Amino acid sequence: MIQTVGIVGLGLIGGSLAKAVRRYTDCTLYGYDACGAVLSRALDEGIASAALTPDRLPDCDLVIAALYPEATVAYVTEHRELFRKGGLVMDCGGVKGVVCGPLEKVAREEGFHFVGGHPMAGIERSGYGHAFPELFQGASLILTPYPDTPRSCLEEIWQFAQKLGFSHLQPSTPQEHDHIIAYTSQLAHVVSCAYVGSPSAPSFQGFSAGSFKDMTRVAKLNEEMWTELFLENREALVREIDTLVEELAAFAYTIRRGDRENLKNMLRRAREIKEAIDKDC
Repeated sequence: MIQTVGIVGLGLIGGSLAKAVRRYTDCTLYGYDACGAVLSRALDEGIASAALTPDRLPDCDLVIAALYPEATVAYVTEHRELFRKGGLVMDCGGVKGVVCGPLEKVAREEGFHFVGGHPMAGIERSGYGHAFPELFQGASLILTPYPDTPRSCLEEIWQFAQKLGFSHLQPSTPQEHDHIIAYTSQLAHVVSCAYVGSPSAPSFQGFSAGSFKDMTRVAKLNEEMWTELFLENREALVREIDTLVEELAAFAYTIRRGDRENLKNMLRRAREIKEAIDKDC
Protein backbone atom coordinates (compact mmCIF):
# COMPACT_ATOMS: atom_id res chain seq x y z
CA MET A 1 0.00 0.00 0.00
CA ILE A 2 1.24 3.47 -0.91
CA GLN A 3 1.40 5.56 2.25
CA THR A 4 4.38 7.87 1.70
CA VAL A 5 4.75 9.75 -1.59
CA GLY A 6 7.52 11.95 -2.91
CA ILE A 7 6.93 14.30 -5.85
CA VAL A 8 9.84 15.84 -7.70
CA GLY A 9 8.82 18.87 -9.75
CA LEU A 10 5.84 20.96 -8.66
CA GLY A 11 4.73 22.48 -11.94
CA LEU A 12 1.22 22.08 -13.35
CA ILE A 13 1.22 18.27 -13.29
CA GLY A 14 3.40 17.71 -10.23
CA GLY A 15 1.70 20.50 -8.33
CA SER A 16 -1.76 19.18 -9.22
CA LEU A 17 -0.72 15.68 -8.17
CA ALA A 18 0.55 17.06 -4.88
CA LYS A 19 -2.66 18.99 -4.24
CA ALA A 20 -4.75 15.93 -5.17
CA VAL A 21 -2.72 13.73 -2.81
CA ARG A 22 -3.26 16.21 -0.02
CA ARG A 23 -7.01 16.55 -0.66
CA TYR A 24 -8.01 12.98 -1.50
CA THR A 25 -5.61 10.74 0.44
CA ASP A 26 -4.09 10.34 3.90
CA CYS A 27 -0.60 9.84 2.48
CA THR A 28 2.45 11.59 3.85
CA LEU A 29 3.67 13.82 1.03
CA TYR A 30 7.20 15.12 0.47
CA GLY A 31 7.79 17.60 -2.34
CA TYR A 32 10.71 19.11 -4.20
CA ASP A 33 11.10 21.78 -6.84
CA ALA A 34 14.25 23.37 -8.21
CA CYS A 35 12.60 26.75 -7.66
CA GLY A 36 12.90 27.54 -3.99
CA ALA A 37 9.93 29.90 -4.07
CA VAL A 38 7.65 27.17 -5.44
CA LEU A 39 8.80 24.68 -2.82
CA SER A 40 8.34 27.24 -0.05
CA ARG A 41 4.82 27.97 -1.26
CA ALA A 42 3.91 24.26 -1.28
CA LEU A 43 5.24 23.92 2.26
CA ASP A 44 3.58 27.11 3.51
CA GLU A 45 0.23 25.99 2.06
CA GLY A 46 0.54 22.63 3.78
CA ILE A 47 0.48 20.76 0.47
CA ALA A 48 3.79 19.05 1.21
CA SER A 49 4.54 17.89 4.74
CA ALA A 50 8.25 18.48 4.22
CA ALA A 51 10.84 18.91 1.50
CA LEU A 52 11.82 15.77 -0.39
CA THR A 53 15.49 15.75 0.55
CA PRO A 54 17.71 12.84 -0.50
CA ASP A 55 17.59 11.32 2.97
CA ARG A 56 13.79 11.01 2.71
CA LEU A 57 13.81 9.08 -0.58
CA PRO A 58 14.19 5.66 1.15
CA ASP A 59 11.02 6.41 3.14
CA CYS A 60 8.87 6.79 0.03
CA ASP A 61 6.66 3.97 -1.22
CA LEU A 62 6.23 5.93 -4.47
CA VAL A 63 8.40 8.67 -5.95
CA ILE A 64 6.84 10.59 -8.85
CA ALA A 65 9.19 12.48 -11.16
CA ALA A 66 7.08 15.25 -12.70
CA LEU A 67 9.97 16.62 -14.72
CA TYR A 68 10.93 17.00 -18.36
CA PRO A 69 12.13 13.66 -19.76
CA GLU A 70 15.87 14.44 -19.75
CA ALA A 71 15.65 15.79 -16.22
CA THR A 72 13.78 12.67 -15.11
CA VAL A 73 16.54 10.40 -16.36
CA ALA A 74 19.16 12.59 -14.71
CA TYR A 75 17.33 12.72 -11.36
CA VAL A 76 16.59 9.01 -11.13
CA THR A 77 20.12 8.09 -12.18
CA GLU A 78 21.70 10.52 -9.74
CA HIS A 79 19.62 9.22 -6.82
CA ARG A 80 19.55 5.58 -7.89
CA GLU A 81 21.03 4.22 -4.67
CA LEU A 82 18.54 6.07 -2.45
CA PHE A 83 15.21 4.73 -3.67
CA ARG A 84 13.65 2.14 -1.39
CA LYS A 85 14.38 -1.43 -2.41
CA GLY A 86 11.16 -2.79 -3.88
CA GLY A 87 9.72 0.74 -3.98
CA LEU A 88 8.01 2.42 -6.92
CA VAL A 89 9.31 5.24 -9.09
CA MET A 90 7.11 6.69 -11.84
CA ASP A 91 7.55 9.55 -14.27
CA CYS A 92 4.90 11.78 -15.87
CA GLY A 93 6.60 12.75 -19.12
CA GLY A 94 5.00 13.08 -22.54
CA VAL A 95 7.44 10.68 -24.20
CA LYS A 96 8.38 7.28 -22.87
CA GLY A 97 11.11 5.69 -24.99
CA VAL A 98 13.87 8.12 -23.99
CA VAL A 99 12.96 7.68 -20.32
CA CYS A 100 12.06 4.01 -19.93
CA GLY A 101 14.99 2.78 -22.01
CA PRO A 102 17.85 4.29 -19.97
CA LEU A 103 16.20 3.65 -16.61
CA GLU A 104 15.45 -0.05 -17.09
CA LYS A 105 18.97 -1.15 -16.20
CA VAL A 106 19.24 1.41 -13.39
CA ALA A 107 16.07 0.15 -11.70
CA ARG A 108 17.06 -3.50 -11.97
CA GLU A 109 20.55 -2.92 -10.63
CA GLU A 110 19.27 -0.94 -7.64
CA GLY A 111 16.24 -3.10 -6.85
CA PHE A 112 13.41 -0.60 -7.27
CA HIS A 113 10.54 -0.69 -9.80
CA PHE A 114 10.38 2.03 -12.44
CA VAL A 115 7.11 2.47 -14.31
CA GLY A 116 6.64 4.95 -17.12
CA GLY A 117 3.52 7.04 -16.61
CA HIS A 118 1.66 9.71 -18.54
CA PRO A 119 -1.38 11.43 -16.99
CA MET A 120 -3.64 12.46 -19.87
CA ALA A 121 -4.66 15.76 -18.35
CA GLY A 122 -3.61 19.37 -18.66
CA ILE A 123 -4.58 22.94 -19.41
CA GLU A 124 -3.04 25.63 -21.58
CA ARG A 125 -1.19 27.11 -18.60
CA SER A 126 1.82 25.91 -16.68
CA GLY A 127 3.34 26.24 -13.25
CA TYR A 128 2.40 25.57 -9.66
CA GLY A 129 0.21 28.65 -9.53
CA HIS A 130 -2.19 27.07 -12.02
CA ALA A 131 -2.13 23.60 -10.44
CA PHE A 132 -5.38 22.35 -8.93
CA PRO A 133 -6.41 19.05 -7.31
CA GLU A 134 -9.34 18.32 -9.66
CA LEU A 135 -7.15 18.22 -12.78
CA PHE A 136 -7.24 14.41 -12.99
CA GLN A 137 -10.95 13.86 -12.44
CA GLY A 138 -12.10 11.39 -15.10
CA ALA A 139 -8.66 11.35 -16.75
CA SER A 140 -6.81 8.44 -18.30
CA LEU A 141 -3.45 7.29 -16.91
CA ILE A 142 -1.10 5.59 -19.36
CA LEU A 143 1.41 3.19 -17.80
CA THR A 144 4.29 1.62 -19.72
CA PRO A 145 5.79 -1.06 -17.46
CA TYR A 146 8.62 -3.37 -18.43
CA PRO A 147 7.64 -6.94 -19.41
CA ASP A 148 8.81 -8.29 -16.05
CA THR A 149 7.28 -5.56 -13.88
CA PRO A 150 5.23 -7.33 -11.17
CA ARG A 151 1.49 -6.94 -11.65
CA SER A 152 1.24 -5.92 -8.01
CA CYS A 153 3.19 -2.74 -8.81
CA LEU A 154 0.66 -1.67 -11.42
CA GLU A 155 -2.21 -2.52 -9.11
CA GLU A 156 -0.71 -0.36 -6.36
CA ILE A 157 -0.23 2.59 -8.70
CA TRP A 158 -3.72 2.24 -10.13
CA GLN A 159 -5.38 2.02 -6.72
CA PHE A 160 -3.51 5.16 -5.72
CA ALA A 161 -4.34 6.94 -9.01
CA GLN A 162 -8.04 6.27 -8.64
CA LYS A 163 -8.01 8.13 -5.33
CA LEU A 164 -6.68 11.15 -7.24
CA GLY A 165 -9.56 11.03 -9.72
CA PHE A 166 -8.23 8.96 -12.62
CA SER A 167 -10.96 6.82 -14.16
CA HIS A 168 -9.20 4.85 -16.89
CA LEU A 169 -5.96 2.87 -16.91
CA GLN A 170 -4.35 2.46 -20.32
CA PRO A 171 -1.44 -0.01 -20.37
CA SER A 172 1.00 0.40 -23.23
CA THR A 173 4.60 -0.03 -24.26
CA PRO A 174 6.98 2.92 -24.59
CA GLN A 175 7.08 2.39 -28.36
CA GLU A 176 3.30 2.24 -28.78
CA HIS A 177 2.85 5.23 -26.49
CA ASP A 178 5.26 7.42 -28.45
CA HIS A 179 3.75 6.37 -31.79
CA ILE A 180 0.16 7.16 -30.79
CA ILE A 181 0.91 10.25 -28.71
CA ALA A 182 2.67 11.77 -31.72
CA TYR A 183 -0.76 11.79 -33.39
CA THR A 184 -3.17 12.45 -30.53
CA SER A 185 -1.19 15.15 -28.75
CA GLN A 186 2.01 16.34 -30.38
CA LEU A 187 0.60 16.78 -33.89
CA ALA A 188 -2.32 18.77 -32.46
CA HIS A 189 0.14 21.20 -30.88
CA VAL A 190 2.13 21.51 -34.11
CA VAL A 191 -1.04 22.18 -36.11
CA SER A 192 -2.26 24.76 -33.61
CA CYS A 193 1.07 26.61 -33.70
CA ALA A 194 1.18 26.52 -37.51
CA TYR A 195 -2.43 27.66 -37.72
CA VAL A 196 -1.86 30.83 -35.67
CA GLY A 197 1.10 31.57 -37.93
CA SER A 198 -1.27 32.80 -40.63
CA PRO A 199 -1.29 36.58 -41.19
CA SER A 200 -5.08 36.31 -40.89
CA ALA A 201 -4.95 35.20 -37.24
CA PRO A 202 -5.14 38.66 -35.61
CA SER A 203 -8.33 39.45 -37.55
CA PHE A 204 -10.48 36.66 -36.16
CA GLN A 205 -12.56 38.79 -33.75
CA GLY A 206 -16.23 38.63 -34.71
CA PHE A 207 -15.59 36.00 -37.36
CA SER A 208 -15.54 32.78 -35.30
CA ALA A 209 -18.30 30.84 -33.56
CA GLY A 210 -15.73 28.85 -31.62
CA SER A 211 -13.76 26.89 -34.20
CA PHE A 212 -10.88 29.38 -34.12
CA LYS A 213 -10.66 29.08 -30.34
CA ASP A 214 -10.73 25.28 -30.56
CA MET A 215 -7.97 25.21 -33.17
CA THR A 216 -5.71 27.66 -31.39
CA ARG A 217 -6.14 26.68 -27.72
CA VAL A 218 -3.03 24.51 -27.40
CA ALA A 219 -0.79 27.02 -29.20
CA LYS A 220 -0.62 28.67 -25.78
CA LEU A 221 2.08 26.26 -24.68
CA ASN A 222 5.32 25.95 -22.79
CA GLU A 223 7.80 26.16 -25.66
CA GLU A 224 10.72 24.82 -23.63
CA MET A 225 8.91 21.61 -22.68
CA TRP A 226 7.30 21.02 -26.06
CA THR A 227 10.57 21.58 -27.92
CA GLU A 228 12.08 18.75 -25.89
CA LEU A 229 9.06 16.49 -26.40
CA PHE A 230 8.94 17.09 -30.15
CA LEU A 231 12.65 16.44 -30.67
CA GLU A 232 12.72 13.35 -28.45
CA ASN A 233 9.90 11.83 -30.51
CA ARG A 234 10.92 13.33 -33.83
CA GLU A 235 10.58 10.26 -36.07
CA ALA A 236 7.01 9.46 -35.06
CA LEU A 237 6.00 13.11 -35.09
CA VAL A 238 7.50 13.87 -38.50
CA ARG A 239 5.65 10.86 -39.95
CA GLU A 240 2.38 12.30 -38.67
CA ILE A 241 3.23 15.76 -39.99
CA ASP A 242 4.06 14.31 -43.42
CA THR A 243 0.74 12.43 -43.47
CA LEU A 244 -1.14 15.61 -42.58
CA VAL A 245 0.68 17.57 -45.29
CA GLU A 246 -0.41 14.94 -47.84
CA GLU A 247 -4.02 15.23 -46.66
CA LEU A 248 -3.92 19.03 -46.85
CA ALA A 249 -2.34 18.91 -50.31
CA ALA A 250 -5.15 16.63 -51.50
CA PHE A 251 -7.75 19.08 -50.21
CA ALA A 252 -5.94 22.03 -51.80
CA TYR A 253 -5.72 20.23 -55.14
CA THR A 254 -9.40 19.25 -55.12
CA ILE A 255 -10.62 22.71 -54.07
CA ARG A 256 -8.36 24.47 -56.58
CA ARG A 257 -9.84 22.37 -59.40
CA GLY A 258 -13.37 23.04 -58.24
CA ASP A 259 -13.98 19.28 -58.08
CA ARG A 260 -17.28 19.31 -56.21
CA GLU A 261 -17.88 15.55 -56.24
CA ASN A 262 -14.45 14.53 -54.94
CA LEU A 263 -14.53 17.28 -52.34
CA LYS A 264 -17.88 16.06 -51.10
CA ASN A 265 -16.52 12.51 -50.91
CA MET A 266 -13.48 13.65 -48.94
CA LEU A 267 -15.65 15.54 -46.47
CA ARG A 268 -18.01 12.57 -46.14
CA ARG A 269 -15.06 10.28 -45.43
CA ALA A 270 -13.82 12.63 -42.69
CA ARG A 271 -17.27 12.85 -41.12
CA GLU A 272 -17.67 9.07 -41.10
CA ILE A 273 -14.24 8.57 -39.53
CA LYS A 274 -15.08 11.12 -36.83
CA GLU A 275 -18.45 9.48 -36.15
CA ALA A 276 -16.77 6.07 -35.82
CA ILE A 277 -14.18 7.51 -33.45
CA ASP A 278 -16.88 9.12 -31.30
CA LYS A 279 -18.66 5.77 -30.90
CA ASP A 280 -15.53 4.33 -29.31
CA CYS A 281 -15.10 7.21 -26.85
